[in-house]
Amino acid sequence: MADDKNKKSPVMDSEIFYPSKEIIENAHIKDYESMYKYSIENREKFWAEQADNLEWFKKWDKVFDASEAPFYKWYTGGKINIVHNAIDRHLKSWRRNKIAIIWEGEPGDVRTLSYHALDREVSRFANILKSMGVVKGNIVTVYMPQIPELAIAMLACAKIGAAHSVVYGGFSIEALAERIKDANSRILITADGGFRRGKATDLKGIANDAMKRSPTIEVCITVKRTGKEVYMESGRDFWFHELMSLPIANPKCDTEVMDAEDLLFLLYSSGTTGQPKGLVHTHGGYAVFTSTTHKFVFDIKDEDRWWCAADPGWITGHSYIVYGPLINGSTIIMYEGAPNHPYPNRWWQMIEKYGINILYTSPTAIRGLMRFGEAWPNRHDLSSLRLLGSVGEPINPEAWRWYHRVIGKGKCPIMDTWWQTETGGFMITPFPVTPLKPGSVTKPFFGNEVAVVDDDGNEMPAGEEGKLVIKSPWPGMARTIYGDSERFREVYWDDYKKQGWYKTGDSARIDEDGYVWVIGRIDDVIKVSGYRLGTAEIESALVSHEQVTEAAAITLPHEIKGNAIHVYVILRDGVTGNPDLVEALKKHVRNEIGPIAVPETVTFADKLPKTRSGKIMRRVLKARALGQDEGDLSTLEE
Repeated sequence: MADDKNKKSPVMDSEIFYPSKEIIENAHIKDYESMYKYSIENREKFWAEQADNLEWFKKWDKVFDASEAPFYKWYTGGKINIVHNAIDRHLKSWRRNKIAIIWEGEPGDVRTLSYHALDREVSRFANILKSMGVVKGNIVTVYMPQIPELAIAMLACAKIGAAHSVVYGGFSIEALAERIKDANSRILITADGGFRRGKATDLKGIANDAMKRSPTIEVCITVKRTGKEVYMESGRDFWFHELMSLPIANPKCDTEVMDAEDLLFLLYSSGTTGQPKGLVHTHGGYAVFTSTTHKFVFDIKDEDRWWCAADPGWITGHSYIVYGPLINGSTIIMYEGAPNHPYPNRWWQMIEKYGINILYTSPTAIRGLMRFGEAWPNRHDLSSLRLLGSVGEPINPEAWRWYHRVIGKGKCPIMDTWWQTETGGFMITPFPVTPLKPGSVTKPFFGNEVAVVDDDGNEMPAGEEGKLVIKSPWPGMARTIYGDSERFREVYWDDYKKQGWYKTGDSARIDEDGYVWVIGRIDDVIKVSGYRLGTAEIESALVSHEQVTEAAAITLPHEIKGNAIHVYVILRDGVTGNPDLVEALKKHVRNEIGPIAVPETVTFADKLPKTRSGKIMRRVLKARALGQDEGDLSTLEE
């Protein structure tokens, strides 16, 4: 990006970063506005054209079916299997010998799998699952660290028509048992453990305790990763490597023909509020949506090495480590461990070592690495990077600028994507050709119409905050909540039933240029003396201070103001909190936002309570401050 072209936006007082001529010339999408207009005016035709890029056993009868709204269907009558598109079809071309996965373990061990080798491993494990009685329509629970066998297990389930329910490999006994029960799983796939910050985790111990509460589990298959001694129950527990050495692990396995609307997977939302929801995604629409969004937004080329530094246990990993990239024939990087182990240059070392072209990660990870300064990334050659990405929460402008300047060397556009477990893929996002404003997710992806509205559905004026809604269905959308269709209708559709809009649960504003600024969950909007402030605004102001890397803002009751702002701050490495710094931070917030946003208290912290997808759990901070019950902590990172 040419920094000499940066200018101020009259609306949000933010720089605009323009893409280079080279980026524009090589982009799949060169004219967003005309393509977007076409996709809205010809929505079904557009999604039919994208579906034509996949291989179908039988073409669909109808692109879109709204007869049972809001339980929408896509590509009805079509026959497909996502694994046929992610693996099988590549075996007929030169991609057969292309590297599909480069995996690095935290201790430094490395494995690579070509598409041919991946097919053999998936087929062998699929045959093992069949020998264990897994049939089309079963739901298999997977609880593993980030190792290749996690992707292999997911793909093996889908290949034979079973659905997978991946439970992130850091969840507690209660969270795992609850998800096994909800999915009614007979089979659990796990590992003895994984490596995190130099220590072996005990996944099998947690799995064993969860199975004591899960009478439906008949078989547990365990991958030997750490070599730690674990309890194996006779008749129930089997070692993955021993099963894979048996004649039943045949490297040939037919891919099951599935209906486009057949269940592909359940994935439970992070549950920052209320009981986790098992969201249902299907083979057809999800395959089309993830591959299309991945290809266009990140301008995927055959020679790219793509690194989504998430975990397959989250929707980001499902859509943009496993399914979308494999459908597009990409080479995927997977890494098992922490970004700062053993030193804060681990990621930068990997980018240099593997020649990675695209890095897609979370603001939490970026801020965490910012703490250690610029010297660590500057030790490495990051010139292979062409694009950067951000996912999971609104990115603070300060973190955006650091990411752009220090990691992207001022030349890599940042694709700041907004989407949810429920949406399956990117909903609001820039493209490489989009002029960028730090902190804005820019404009809707093709086929999507969004608005910021009040409680009655009236659109808010430019620059004013309201509730973010999606006006039209899309192929990657969750079809329902497993076993609770009424809750699905109530949570996502009832608020704007008359208009037929999907409620995202996020607050946002749209500026005069049509750029969307997501503020955060509606629960994270705070009122002080009658004024509404987004926690993200206050946190961004704090993070823009040179000694702060991360912040969380909450409100607590106040006799005069109604509510008062309290903030928790993580400082840069080597900086110690003191009363002078408290005053300096209050003054800084006053200068950045105004007197109304000045926090009542500033508390220095070493860490913040977060879900394992990196979202700050402000309700936990609030409950702790008020001495209240902290509620469901099953999704907490620590």
